[in-house]
Amino acid sequence: MAVRPIRLFGDPVLRAPAVPVEHIDDGVRALIRDLVDSVEPPGRAGVAAPQIGVGVRAFSYNIDGRIGYVINPRLVEVSGEPERIGEGCLSVPGLWHEVSRYPRAKVIGIDLDGDEVILEGEGLLAQALQHETDHLDGMLYLDRLEQADRRLAMKQIRESDWF
Repeated sequence: MAVRPIRLFGDPVLRAPAVPVEHIDDGVRALIRDLVDSVEPPGRAGVAAPQIGVGVRAFSYNIDGRIGYVINPRLVEVSGEPERIGEGCLSVPGLWHEVSRYPRAKVIGIDLDGDEVILEGEGLLAQALQHETDHLDGMLYLDRLEQADRRLAMKQIRESDWF
């Protein structure tokens, strides 16, 4: 359908916990098409519904050429020792900071047919699963930064040309 504009830091939709999808209808189907279209441009690993202005629990992903989506995802498992890894966010353009993430993660949700979807992986996929479910809980990766890094990030945001 369309690549939707990404909501930026400061937009209240990014801080509100997303609500579960109750019924799969034409509106949800259109949202999923837009999420998939919106994650396809180069450099995008994931887009959560709140990032395109819709406060429901759904996200799309684009990892290693594999594009998909999950509705009502729940982060059900993380494992391994958390490690600091470079991370950015489409909603906070131009910033890149190290954040602590688990090396493996597992999400369970549903698809447009209501069938269960299990998505699990390591590395970038695990990072994306954690990042996107954070969005659905009203969190940005900035919230996970260590205090000194968070202060620096907030300074960078204030000095940015988009804020």
